[in-house]
Amino acid sequence: MASADLRDELDCSICLNTFVEPVTLRCGHNFCRVCIDRMMDSQEGSGVYSCPECREGFPERPVLMKNITLCKIVRNLLHIEPSKEATKIFCTYCEDSSVPAVKSCLFCEASLCDNHLRAHSEAAEHVLTDPSTSLQNRKCSIHKKILEYYCTEDDTCICMSCNLVGEHRGHRVENLYEAAEKKKEKLRNALQKLTNEIQQVELRKYELSKKMKNIEQLCTMNDPVMVLQEPDIGDLCDPEEEEGDDDQGTHHINLSVISRTLHEEYLPFLFSKHGENQEPANILLDLNTASNEIRISDDWKTAYRTFADQNRPYRPERFVHYQALSTKSFSSGRHYWDVDIGSSWVWMIGMCYPSMGRCGTKSIIGSNNKSWGLHGYRGNTRHAMRHNSKSILLPHKISSDRVRICLDYEAGQLSFYELCDPIRHLHTFTATFTEPLHAVICVCNGSVKILG
Repeated sequence: MASADLRDELDCSICLNTFVEPVTLRCGHNFCRVCIDRMMDSQEGSGVYSCPECREGFPERPVLMKNITLCKIVRNLLHIEPSKEATKIFCTYCEDSSVPAVKSCLFCEASLCDNHLRAHSEAAEHVLTDPSTSLQNRKCSIHKKILEYYCTEDDTCICMSCNLVGEHRGHRVENLYEAAEKKKEKLRNALQKLTNEIQQVELRKYELSKKMKNIEQLCTMNDPVMVLQEPDIGDLCDPEEEEGDDDQGTHHINLSVISRTLHEEYLPFLFSKHGENQEPANILLDLNTASNEIRISDDWKTAYRTFADQNRPYRPERFVHYQALSTKSFSSGRHYWDVDIGSSWVWMIGMCYPSMGRCGTKSIIGSNNKSWGLHGYRGNTRHAMRHNSKSILLPHKISSDRVRICLDYEAGQLSFYELCDPIRHLHTFTATFTEPLHAVICVCNGSVKILG
């Protein structure tokens, strides 16, 4: 089986995704064909071509050779079941504590590797499950027997003794798996209902933001005739919609609640201007964290990808790959900052803990559990939200060059918006933040600029 480490080696260091048609440079490093082609295109005018990994120079544009072996590895191994090591549950009996478990026995309250599983008892009471760290929770706290039933009257899991001679005797009980399937069905129905309601709320938020933009424009007009000829504010807000009947009998969305939410949560971030609302955070890039592969502008707000080594001295906080943190961190309150990614075609922006690693593919924004980011790829629809090496592809392409990042530390929310007209919500991460958060920028080509 492919290990987690091997899977990391199957990621292109330019786009940070799994190789697509991998090719090899003369120095031995591999990249997606499209990624390295575009990187070479950007080096056309410099007079020299270089490898993004080792910086070996080539006087002429190198010929890209398809890596047939790597193509086969990517095609074959990525379809194999993830390694048991990923569970991080190890055999109870092995002297080497790092041997991964393949099963857990509820009766023995132990986890077993392949070798110990072969010698394990096959008696009926030795019930085997997938590897688990919560074996005690699978036994009755009174009779110390395996939980097999669900008491529908008391809403609790019980063992055979509870059902026959215990306090649940005579109650209506169900098999655990049957009861779980019934609950899953209820949860699926509830999820579908909530999804539909959220979609309706998002639609109304979009419509209301357009109307508020219209009102904002009216307030800045100098021509009284144009102002007076526009519909009244009451007409723009459509208060009658709140009282409309729903012919389908579904839950009606209260527009007053949505409007209040927009004013309290949405607008302080999205429409701050003239000092009337919260000002953007003053974000400056920290040169001590900046990779030697990027150059920082004199005002500390723009990061440029460079193929000339900056030769900065070694520091433990310095990134190896084209990233930089902000000097400022946030451990409370609400804050936002804007970026312009206009001249970069591969970039990532987001926030991270200061304890995030500084080298290797796991140090890239979103490739670990200490950072949250938006990954963009110009000319391609592969825009994605990324955290802990898991990507959520956005349903649409980001057309604007400007993005806003909003942090609500106490609420555990990190939101991303596209600054188009009207402004568009991209995604919100939710987490319980345990460290201060720094802004972080990754630029693989061109530049990314912090606005304000």
